Amino acid sequence: MIRVVLVDDQTLVRQGIRSLLELSDRVRVVAEASDGQEGLQAVALHRPDVVLLDLRMPVLDGIGTLRALSRAGFFPPTLILTTFDDDERVLDALRAGAKGYLLKDVTLAQLVEAIEILAAGGTLIQPAVTERLIRGLTQLHKGDSPTRPYADAYDPEELTDRETEILRLLAGGYNNREVGSALGISEGTVKNHVSSILSKLGVRDRTRAVLKALELGLI
Repeated sequence: MIRVVLVDDQTLVRQGIRSLLELSDRVRVVAEASDGQEGLQAVALHRPDVVLLDLRMPVLDGIGTLRALSRAGFFPPTLILTTFDDDERVLDALRAGAKGYLLKDVTLAQLVEAIEILAAGGTLIQPAVTERLIRGLTQLHKGDSPTRPYADAYDPEELTDRETEILRLLAGGYNNREVGSALGISEGTVKNHVSSILSKLGVRDRTRAVLKALELGLI
């Protein structure tokens, strides 16, 4: 059973998500919180496997909560639940350590699958949101924005076509075994490709690899 702490300031949203998850025999909500400060207390008390976190909250918002979790030393995999107008904040959340994000209108099956992916050490970036982020980042890169922290400093080896394929699957939340099945290669080969991707992009984990690839327009 995967233990979850749910942090959202909207009571109806929390009740709706909890009611959905109660239909699953694989996930249990062990605590709810209406803001980031309460969320931090719930995480410290219950030590959940996964945190479901809203971005826009009073007292302490989602970004502040992520940063506080990072400083606290116990940072469970955290899934951002967002809306279509939160693209910039989603990027900030990924930079702050979130392992993925979903739109709030997902089905029970999608939500449970996302929780399981994070609990198993994976990442999840919902394709519908990814496409929107890519469009926004492409427009940003065409403009005169002075803040392009990755693109300006990026000059690694180019990713191979296979590595790009794997990155796209990682962005969709696939684990190594699923990537291997999708591409017809062994799990060990996938691990080798992932290591190469991390090295070429100069990042230490999959979430940052996907984020950096998005910002650079590689996927």
